Amino acid sequence: MGAIDLYARKTAGFDERLARTVEVLRQAAADFGPGALQSTSLGVEDMVITDLIARHGLPIALATLDTGKLHAETLALIPRIQERYALEVEVFAPVHEQVVHFVRANGEEPMYRSVELRKACCGVRKLEPLARMLAGRTAWITGLRREQSANRADVPFREDDGQGRVKLNPLAEWTWADVWHYVQANDVPYNPLHDQFMPSIGCAPCTRAIAVGEDFRSGRWWWEDSSKECGLHATHGTEDTATAATAATSESESQASPLTFNATTGAPA
Repeated sequence: MGAIDLYARKTAGFDERLARTVEVLRQAAADFGPGALQSTSLGVEDMVITDLIARHGLPIALATLDTGKLHAETLALIPRIQERYALEVEVFAPVHEQVVHFVRANGEEPMYRSVELRKACCGVRKLEPLARMLAGRTAWITGLRREQSANRADVPFREDDGQGRVKLNPLAEWTWADVWHYVQANDVPYNPLHDQFMPSIGCAPCTRAIAVGEDFRSGRWWWEDSSKECGLHATHGTEDTATAATAATSESESQASPLTFNATTGAPA
């Protein structure tokens, strides 16, 4: 049984929520023109937004981050978007030399050793490329929803991102059922990992399936007691991201000892 079978259902007020989302996107195109960008994680929420951009012929560019640690299933969505919608997706990757330095100093998967190292990894692989992605843009569009976590419960449709840009969250009021109802009704392509109980999909070492009753973000950095944010959406988390991209050596190889990992979960043993 896949995610559509499990979650898709039309609930009261869906048509009105959809109409408000379309209006947010139309207004973004009108207000910001070529300055507007959808920053897509390639998760199901962002696939819905991409479908709406294409369906309504909105002149909004698309871009994504390739951290070097994504699942193959995630990356496979990039050509699918291009084929399905005839839209180009610009891909931003981390600076190779920074990744090499970080890995040499801390190993391939240091995120399991401390929150600080995990944040540093996110800084190198996500925050630095995001800064380049958003350079020169006046507005960016995300798939944040209030229902995703307690940290995101106050997500507005429109906000200041703290960096001089407007951040738009057109699905802010949508439910999980809304998302999957739209996917079903419009045959939207999506990551097959969602069918494996992964509602929130990030880098492969940092994502696992969730169990019944766990919240949407519990499969991200599941070994941590943290706000489950990487810093891309710092206004909706508690993590300090100001120095994340340059903190890669906060725990050097001199402190690191070989780890053993659970063969099933991939978590530290």
